[in-house]
Amino acid sequence: MGEQQTDTRLFSTLFEQYKEPFILFANSYIRDRAVAEDIYVEAMMQYWEKRHELSADTNILAYILTSIKNKSLNHLRHLNVRTEAEEHLFNHNARELNFRISTLESCDPSELFTVEMREIIRKTLDELPEQTRTIFYKSRYENKTNREIAEELNINIKTVEYHIAKSLKIFRSRLKDYLPILIFLFKHSI
Repeated sequence: MGEQQTDTRLFSTLFEQYKEPFILFANSYIRDRAVAEDIYVEAMMQYWEKRHELSADTNILAYILTSIKNKSLNHLRHLNVRTEAEEHLFNHNARELNFRISTLESCDPSELFTVEMREIIRKTLDELPEQTRTIFYKSRYENKTNREIAEELNINIKTVEYHIAKSLKIFRSRLKDYLPILIFLFKHSI
């Protein structure tokens, strides 16, 4: 029987004889049988590749077990780093989520839209031609009828209607994004 066959048989015997106790040792710390088995195989392969470099009085079992211990420690340290990173990410996400929850809880949609819409209305009023603005203001803010406005400004009632229609068209265009929300809010507040 050649030296290579003897070595292979020796490795096979060693591998099978200590497989279960060494895997159990690794698994008692790793708590993952598949990973413990991988660590055992890696430690055995490492021993086998370096066996000729070891001194003759090397305790082979202690060498393999030390290798299993070190590989198990590396695995646990890696898990620890990953767990800390996940916890940091989780804590960051939790803080960010809590911020979003508190911001949303304190948000008053009707107030938000009221402020934004008032600003749009103010700007639109400023941009209207003077006569259109005056007629719209008297109609909507002073609650005057078209006839009253026509008499007060000494103009035709059709002119008043034209300017009101013109301003409403502009407002509808500027507030188009808010109309569906306004309809929804008013519909559900009744």
